[in-house]
Amino acid sequence: MDYLPIFVDLRDRLVVVIGGGVVAQRKIEHLLKAHARVRVVSPELCPDLALYRDQGRIEYRPLLFSPAQLEGAVLVVAATDDISVNDAVSVAARERGVLVNVVDDGPRCTFIFPAIVDRSPLIVAVGTAGSSPTLARRVRTQIEALLPARLGGLADFAARWRESVKKALPDLPQRLRFWDGFFTGPVATGVLAGNVAGADDSMRAALEQARSAAGEARGEVYLIGVGPGDPDLLTLRAQQLLQQADVILHDRLVPESILGRARRDAERINVGKTPGHHEHTQDYINQLLVEQARSGRRVARVKGGDPFIFGRGGEELAVLRAAGIPVVVVPGITAGLGAAASAGIPLTLRGLSQAVTFVTATGAQGGSLNWAALAHPQHTVVFYMSAAQIDHITMKLIEHGLPGDQPVALLERATWPDERVLKSTLADLPRLAHAAKLQSPTLLVIGEVAALAQVRGFIDLQEQSGAA
Repeated sequence: MDYLPIFVDLRDRLVVVIGGGVVAQRKIEHLLKAHARVRVVSPELCPDLALYRDQGRIEYRPLLFSPAQLEGAVLVVAATDDISVNDAVSVAARERGVLVNVVDDGPRCTFIFPAIVDRSPLIVAVGTAGSSPTLARRVRTQIEALLPARLGGLADFAARWRESVKKALPDLPQRLRFWDGFFTGPVATGVLAGNVAGADDSMRAALEQARSAAGEARGEVYLIGVGPGDPDLLTLRAQQLLQQADVILHDRLVPESILGRARRDAERINVGKTPGHHEHTQDYINQLLVEQARSGRRVARVKGGDPFIFGRGGEELAVLRAAGIPVVVVPGITAGLGAAASAGIPLTLRGLSQAVTFVTATGAQGGSLNWAALAHPQHTVVFYMSAAQIDHITMKLIEHGLPGDQPVALLERATWPDERVLKSTLADLPRLAHAAKLQSPTLLVIGEVAALAQVRGFIDLQEQSGAA
């Protein structure tokens, strides 16, 4: 990020504003709400700022700008319609090591004003690093609609009880769990509705109940599917539980853009496996899930795709149930569906495909697959974890009657920013796959619908395929 979002205590501290028009007034209103001491330097004042002067809310100096007027300032704002004056203010502030905002002039700024949602003491600031103030305002409007008007009152109520809760529940995970339940529970609902008369009594009862149960460590596990990689494909339920979890056990291929949605103070444990190198066995992962939950923690087991589609989620569910541990299963968009959609492949299509089968390529070398059924012409087959098995899959399907000109598509790192899509024919697939130097995760789609794939990232290879 280009700017660090921080909240600054300006109470009784000097902020100098150069300019006395309507634009300056808008900035001054924010500064006054933050209890800053505001000095305005300008030959003239707009009517509202003149009223502020008469009310003693601002210090007014009816002068042209000079660097000496910045003495003692902790922030400076330039809000004139004269570029040369704004530039001089920016230079003078920088020379003094004082942060400066030049309105609507990003290159001359060392700080910017965000769009603000004010539910004091709860404040939400939205910024676009100065690239699009209009977009920031639109996002602010959307957030305004989501946040209850009395949310600030709820924050004040929680602040009053913070020390009492800390004394009653000294264990941090239990305290966090209490607050999570509080903000979605009846006490908070009553405060937000304006029914504060009995809120303190209800809070005492809820805290006593939590304190009595504090010695009973009772954790739970969330088996969460997070989709093929794009964080925008996360379900709302997945995001909610990621925010609640005390510890995150995640696979190797879950991207940081998704893990970043978890609580900042949650412990992260990478239990991922690489092909042929299983540093963490499934038994180890199962044991870790049980141990973490029995210690009273909320554990998020985070998997790419869907936990029950080649994710071994079923095995983990069985172990946890046998141990008597509560489990919540959150389905995700399985990689086969997400990758096909991203590449523009309808897995079933009238006249081309009447069925679709998901197959794990890790078992392709064994004798468990019904290759004759997979070689049906009006049938789409999606092979998961296919990069290392391309040659064998091609050989077996051709052996069982699938023609060499059958369309195929390779979908590498689907929905990720560096996604690559290649379409070819079954006979030419091994050559192109080796030339492409595939990386995990890669899915292989075989069937007439694969011809509809939109090629990305493999343009040269696609031209070679066409030339062949």
